[in-house]
Amino acid sequence: MAEKFSRWDAADDLKTDEDMSLYFEACFEEDPGDGSLIRAALGDIARARGMTQLAHATGLTREGLYKALSAEGNPEFTTVMKVIKALGLKLHVDLAHV
Repeated sequence: MAEKFSRWDAADDLKTDEDMSLYFEACFEEDPGDGSLIRAALGDIARARGMTQLAHATGLTREGLYKALSAEGNPEFTTVMKVIKALGLKLHVDLAHV
């Protein structure tokens, strides 16, 4: 009997605001410096919340959001900030301990 596997989607496990906040924080901390994990986290959280709702809240199109938050996307900082705000998340600054 062959095993069946399906692709894991982080959005399926983001049920609460706390889940989303902790996930975003973890991705932000682990990002390699190119924004790829931050962009992926925002995309996952956006899909968990509902891309249509986010499009209305940001004034952007669903297609534009999917493209900006995709692995190939390169959203402008203003887009990232609109998405973060619309998702009810906040960025904060702290000293890096190196």
